[in-house]
Amino acid sequence: MTTAEHSPALAPLRQARERFLTGRPLPDGVPDDVVAAWRRARFFGVRPDLDGPLRESADPDDSPLLEAARPALTRIAPALDAGRSALVLTDERLRVLWSTGSAPGDDTCADLSEREVGHNSAALALRTRRRAEVHGPEHFLDVWQDVSAVSVPLLSPETGQVLGTVTVACGLRAGCRPHPGAALAEAAAAAVEAELRARARTAQRALLDAYERAARGRERAVVALDGRSRLISEAAAGLASPQVLEALERGARAWGRGSGESYDIPLPEDAGCTAEITPVRHEGRALGLVAVLAPRPVEPAPAPSPAGALVGGSVPWRHAVARASRLFRTAGPVLVTGERGTGKTALALELLDGTAPLVVDAAESPELGLKDGERSEIGVPPAGGWGRAGDRPLLLRHAERLSQPDVATLNSLLEERPDARVVATYTPGTSPGPCLQRLLDTLAARSVTLPALRERPEDIRELLPVLAPGPAPGSPPLTWTLDALRALEQHPWPGNVTELAHLVRALAGQRRLFGPVRRGELPDPVREGPAGRTLSPMELAERSAILEALRRHGGNKARAAAALGIARATLYRKLREYQGRDALTGPRP
Repeated sequence: MTTAEHSPALAPLRQARERFLTGRPLPDGVPDDVVAAWRRARFFGVRPDLDGPLRESADPDDSPLLEAARPALTRIAPALDAGRSALVLTDERLRVLWSTGSAPGDDTCADLSEREVGHNSAALALRTRRRAEVHGPEHFLDVWQDVSAVSVPLLSPETGQVLGTVTVACGLRAGCRPHPGAALAEAAAAAVEAELRARARTAQRALLDAYERAARGRERAVVALDGRSRLISEAAAGLASPQVLEALERGARAWGRGSGESYDIPLPEDAGCTAEITPVRHEGRALGLVAVLAPRPVEPAPAPSPAGALVGGSVPWRHAVARASRLFRTAGPVLVTGERGTGKTALALELLDGTAPLVVDAAESPELGLKDGERSEIGVPPAGGWGRAGDRPLLLRHAERLSQPDVATLNSLLEERPDARVVATYTPGTSPGPCLQRLLDTLAARSVTLPALRERPEDIRELLPVLAPGPAPGSPPLTWTLDALRALEQHPWPGNVTELAHLVRALAGQRRLFGPVRRGELPDPVREGPAGRTLSPMELAERSAILEALRRHGGNKARAAAALGIARATLYRKLREYQGRDALTGPRP
């Protein structure tokens, strides 16, 4: 006769477990947490009739927890009733690291997680972060029906995280709470945590000593870390970016876990420094590292391609780039149109890469002298000297600024040579004259229109890193808060990509703050956002004056109203009329 059969107090729970395993309805009075644990075990596919080891135990020899706990548990073990009780240590994943004594079913497996063995006291203590008891039929496994167990979580003295559990298991003790081994489990956990605290203090002392030896005063750039603490010299603080420190931190944590013997830690590609790394060892184990940093030699960067020329994943932009690519691959002239600043020239140069095009700008000199037998002062050869298939292509910027004689010459050339390698950019504006309209009609079949930036705001996040200048050595790249990105995406950008590029470069060159760019750092028109209605020129001027006064006085409305010579109530009314950050800075095209 088993102990369970002498436990009438647990008989209803045992019957409820049998009904659960056979799929029958449960009676009333079964604790909800026990039913939930049984259901989790069934969901995980745990077999209640488990009668042999599930898997081999992971090698615990490299466990810092076992290294600290073994002396304390060895001292406590003699207090255990070794013939009828067991003392078990698990890690944070409930893998058994150490055990002594004997209890029913204590050798079933080396993993006490619910995914492997169902409900048990170690899993419950790990989840609740406090002492937990599980008795007899509360367990899911058949082999533990005659077992009572109590578990206490082990908490890190530095971080408070659960490092593992200590469990005392014995024969079934029905109706006896607390568990008779609860005091022993609590004492064992306290002894292990005390040993962990002592070792942590010793390890920190070893890290500090290694740092002081490497620093040799303040002139060296030294970083010492162990995955929990950081010691950074003044010189290193100005040289190491957050990304460099995070890479070193990951390496230190990996060494502390004993995951490998390599001490080569790759730094980010944009790191402005190199690192000479030395492991810090304590009692034969690498507990952290000391890195001596040095500035990385600056290599001349290659000439960049036109910024943002092909960047963007929006449908309008991908459609325009795909059409332009098809046109540039075939012989004949191409017309690229779009608002100012949409990237017409940058796109053309990107697609003409490798052909060394002759670039002329009608905005700089409308009289290009393209008539036969003439050569302009800026070096443009006559029409007979360019445009052939074997010659350099001509990139003509701002075709809308061409003089009428040059437009007429282009029209004649394209009639005589339809495959001329001419690329023209055109910004719509005033109504074109008859000659220019004829040129536009000729090129209409081989034209591509670039979308305005306001028509593809989803591309702004891809454009920002391309438009930003490279960071100084050791400095992180320019980043943006979510609020700032939303403000950029809501702005109408009348100057399109060119306006965005000027804003990004100005912020990169002027800001003295660290961290991502916040919405408050953006210019007033961008920060305040678009309006629900178009403002008149008078309202725009009034709104600009109000915003400037608020900026000068740090947002203090009373002082801003006094500076403007209006009542504070009037200022509030004006702000409500202009809808604050929802006011437009001008009409949309």
